Amino acid sequence: MLQEIFAGKLIGMPNLNFGALSVEQRTMIAGIAAGFAGLLSLFNIGGRFFWASLSDYIGRKNTYYCFFLLGIALYALAPTFASMGSKLLFVSAFCVILSMYGGGFATVPAYLADMFGTQFVGAIHGRLLTAWSTAGIIGPVVVNYIREFQLQAGVPRDQLYNTTMYILCAMLIAGLICNYMIKPVNHKWHMSADEVARLQAASAKSAAAVQSGSFGIDRGGLDVRAALFWAFVGIPLAWGVWKTLESAAKIF
Repeated sequence: MLQEIFAGKLIGMPNLNFGALSVEQRTMIAGIAAGFAGLLSLFNIGGRFFWASLSDYIGRKNTYYCFFLLGIALYALAPTFASMGSKLLFVSAFCVILSMYGGGFATVPAYLADMFGTQFVGAIHGRLLTAWSTAGIIGPVVVNYIREFQLQAGVPRDQLYNTTMYILCAMLIAGLICNYMIKPVNHKWHMSADEVARLQAASAKSAAAVQSGSFGIDRGGLDVRAALFWAFVGIPLAWGVWKTLESAAKIF
């Protein structure tokens, strides 16, 4: 999207559309677009912390209202940002959208717990992920089909995704309605206190045979071995974040 919409603008040649770029120039903008993809990944990560934390204060349902309402607005405005030639607004819109993608993943287990209780939330969450898997297959197929259809119809490359954005808006409106209709499970389906106690006792008995715990943290603080493991993960991650930001800066 970034390459086809902004084309020469990414390399300081605003008058060049995608079809007029040379092979070398396309290689250059592909590298810049890779920085955009990396930036989206960072917002995906950050959104998991931000939105999940926010949901503790405003509630899960309200958090999902934010996802849908804000998503509808940003997807609807994306074609406008593209036609304005504003890379900053376009990139910012999709960074926020991807933060909500990550936030949705981080928030939905707590949302499920609010609806169904915590006892079986793991199994219920696993079933819910089948919807994500289905979307992961169908979504790209739909987007690519629309893109190819638009290309064959002679739509300019910088406008190929406008229809897709509006279709996504309609899908989010459907999601907004579904979120409004969601309500906790009827009390008649709740387990009794005795049933819960028996189930928890059985689970505790089986879990007792397996050693567990956060070694090096809740056993006397952060020891040397735990610090080394944190460094083993943290240093490459910090380097990756820096390189991503360095690459993303080339967009502007």
